[in-house]
Amino acid sequence: MTIRPILTVPNPLLKEVSKPVDAVTDEIRALMDDMLETMYDAPGIGLAAIQIGEPVRVIVMDIADKDEEPNPQYFVNPEILEKVEATVPYDEGCLSVPEIYETIERPERVQIKYLNYKGEEVIEWAEGLYATCIQHEMDHLEGKLFIDYLSRLKRTRAVDKVKKAKKFAPVPHVHGPNCNH
Repeated sequence: MTIRPILTVPNPLLKEVSKPVDAVTDEIRALMDDMLETMYDAPGIGLAAIQIGEPVRVIVMDIADKDEEPNPQYFVNPEILEKVEATVPYDEGCLSVPEIYETIERPERVQIKYLNYKGEEVIEWAEGLYATCIQHEMDHLEGKLFIDYLSRLKRTRAVDKVKKAKKFAPVPHVHGPNCNH
């Protein structure tokens, strides 16, 4: 397993619509393993493949509490089959928009269909944090970020804040063949 770099706004790849996966192969499972390790390292509770530069319809999540055993979940080609009208607010953040949190309203329950790690079809209802997180991650598959739900001003401020933080972040020192120290 490999920890991969997470793309951040305003990277244009984050706006791409991800392509469906033909089958859950060993290659797709290896991608999901890398994604899970990357998500845990970040740390986060959900990650879409596009966030590490892979434009395929794959998501990993683990919404277990810190004091619970890890409970990784894998979603290939997820779809929302049904959603309730009632919405709930949740203070969302995103690994691709670091240090920005905003309250977003989403349906409180959704019925989802996806292929799991083994390639088996699953149809189930998600509610609470599970429903919020899966909807957030599925937005990534459509090239949508949670900040896209905000006003233009708030969205612009969020992107500018991320760009500014990135600009002033320390650059990791890499020893290469031409390095003198």
